[in-house]
Amino acid sequence: MPEVLEVESYRRLADQIVGATVTKAWADPYAAKKLTSTAQWAKVVRGLTITGTGRRGKLMLLETSGVPLGMRFGMTGVLLIDAAAGIEGLFYGPHTFRSDWIRAGMAFDDGRQLLLHDPRRLARVEIDPSLDELGPDALSLTRPEFNGIVSINRGEGPAIKARLLDQSVVAGVGNLLGDEMLFRAGIDPRTPTGRLTGEQQAALYTAFKTTMKTLLRRGGSHLGDHMPGRAPGGLCPRDGGAMRSATIGGRTTYWCSLHQH
Repeated sequence: MPEVLEVESYRRLADQIVGATVTKAWADPYAAKKLTSTAQWAKVVRGLTITGTGRRGKLMLLETSGVPLGMRFGMTGVLLIDAAAGIEGLFYGPHTFRSDWIRAGMAFDDGRQLLLHDPRRLARVEIDPSLDELGPDALSLTRPEFNGIVSINRGEGPAIKARLLDQSVVAGVGNLLGDEMLFRAGIDPRTPTGRLTGEQQAALYTAFKTTMKTLLRRGGSHLGDHMPGRAPGGLCPRDGGAMRSATIGGRTTYWCSLHQH
């Protein structure tokens, strides 16, 4: 599913339509679920000029000559400009494109189209989206912001994997990125956040930054070092240990039984 790295690739693709003016816009009832109607998207967006792009975590932003616009991509959403996609395919999504999976879009005065393609019907378009419920962006996370992730005011807190997935704490980390960070840091994902030692916190911060930089360069959240062992009965690609699996933070989580503790 799209995590921060995939949405960043969508944002970079959307840079191509900066300066273009919307002549037509449309959205189906699934994509317009957060709006008053599908007609609201068409009415508000038509006539706007795209002046810039932005992103907070998994939320892509389009700056315009009027109201800002937002796009969320759910589990299988992909952004396209005409036939060009932000990424070739999603790890958990189909690698094909169908016209009946287009949920929303815009047509521009230069003849191009921006399309939101989503087989699972979970992607959304938004008008003037709020950022209030989102934590700091994962790609630009600073050490003080990271300290906020691992700081627990009361009790032991949730499992560190669940903490990383909490978008109000840090925006953009999804299931694959969370597992990759903990794999690189050598931390059991079930560890309560409040029990992390200072050494583990330092290792996780380093793994967090390295994971983002490395996988952005490789081309996606699905290209982590732990991925060859991410299957029932899988073995750790680092040390050959048995990979374990459990549901943590509502997501299927994999970790090595030997080096993650």
